[in-house]
Amino acid sequence: MTNKLKIAIQKSGRLSENSLKLLKECGIDIDNGLNKLKTEASNFPIEVFFLRDDDIPQYVEDGVADIGIVGENVLLEKNKNLKLVDKLGFGKCRLSLAIPKEQNYKSIKDLNGKRIATTYSIILSKYLKAQKIKAEIHEISGSVEIAPSIGLADAICDLVSSGSTLFTNGLKEVEVILKSEAVLVANKKLGKTQQSILDKLLFRMNAVRKAKNTKYILLNAPNNKLDAICKILPGMKSPTILPLADKDWSSVHSVVEENQFWEIIEKLKAEGAQGILVVPIEKMIL
Repeated sequence: MTNKLKIAIQKSGRLSENSLKLLKECGIDIDNGLNKLKTEASNFPIEVFFLRDDDIPQYVEDGVADIGIVGENVLLEKNKNLKLVDKLGFGKCRLSLAIPKEQNYKSIKDLNGKRIATTYSIILSKYLKAQKIKAEIHEISGSVEIAPSIGLADAICDLVSSGSTLFTNGLKEVEVILKSEAVLVANKKLGKTQQSILDKLLFRMNAVRKAKNTKYILLNAPNNKLDAICKILPGMKSPTILPLADKDWSSVHSVVEENQFWEIIEKLKAEGAQGILVVPIEKMIL
């Protein structure tokens, strides 16, 4: 039994760079030299396999890798017996239906009896069944977006990020089937040692993710406004208040959520806060 955790990540493609970045932000030193298929971290008990995205679910199910980072769309399409451990917040996209832009579209019923080209036949088939739509699915790999223009299909089902590829090929998005992002999956029969290492990795990942969603704020405030300002800045438990050389003023330190940031700043200024500094947080341990 190995004393390392084996993780499979995408060798190249839209998830590759961010997967490596996440591991490195977790303090894991990885040498991912050119064309390497396998490497080990120098400071953490983890071994990294660089694989094709489509192959990762099978490798994890078979136990060749203990865990893997893969697109949720691939996980659902491959339909392997895996444990979904966590959603990672990057690689966001959507799996959508698209048709030629000159065609009218009122509802999903317009696709009844049509031919739909896709790489994701399993997901599409389940979706059409749920919608009670009978369509002919053409499973192809690569260049799905050209299928309508060459007469292979009437519509496509493919991944969409910005929509520029659809626009370039004269298509328009009409239905979103699935919203996808990178997920961490695991073999359902992890050994005790591997589970222990995974727990440590998840602790680091959560610290990195929490830090990305928060900001550290430092500000100066008049003492007669501290109560009002503390109500605006609850922080993780409560703001830190330090006296300044001017006995009528204090320095206030706190942490705020990214999605509340601008609203909070406006309220702080309205209560007389000055010299507001905003600092990014690299890691945050709760």
